[in-house]
Amino acid sequence: MTATATARLTAKGAATRARIVAAAADLVLARGVGGTSLDDVRAGTLTSKSQLFHYFPGGKSELVLAIAELQMQRVLQAQQPHLETLDTWAAWDGWRDALVAHYGSQPHWGCPIGTLVSELVGTDPTAAAEVVGHLNRWRAYLRDGLSRMRDTGLLRPDADPDRLALATFASVQGGLLLSQALQSVEPLSAALEAALAALHAAAPDGQAGTAD
Repeated sequence: MTATATARLTAKGAATRARIVAAAADLVLARGVGGTSLDDVRAGTLTSKSQLFHYFPGGKSELVLAIAELQMQRVLQAQQPHLETLDTWAAWDGWRDALVAHYGSQPHWGCPIGTLVSELVGTDPTAAAEVVGHLNRWRAYLRDGLSRMRDTGLLRPDADPDRLALATFASVQGGLLLSQALQSVEPLSAALEAALAALHAAAPDGQAGTAD
């Protein structure tokens, strides 16, 4: 269902669709995309086959994309208000703490968006590319904040916001992967500490590690 079609749903229809997506997201987190069938979703949401295809005429692929959008909204919301103000060292500290708190409170370890990409890349490259767009959207917040920091002198003029954002985001995803494997938030926490240390190292001489 396209965004335009979704917008035409009644309030009751939109609520039903959102309920299906939320329940399906929990199933996919627990079982993976490959381990979750539409029949599983129907049973878990008490919906009929016709009802499911009414809201998701594109079938499972469309449902998975809706799940990715929901998970991205949840992750971005968990990082607010810091994510949109990553132009001070205090904001980066708050962002780190919010991210660790969010993932440490989840019943399933790891990044739900990164996990979706890993599963889809070999089975549905088109859907995988669309989900990667969510990751790029997330990384863009980091890049934009670092660009503002360079403009205001908190980073050296030769600092590369794109490169620094990519390295920081790689630390997030790598930390989450190890957190999933070890069933502990500590790898994410350690990865973020190292990432922020690398950002401080890009500050002008004599200012690295100083507070705002």
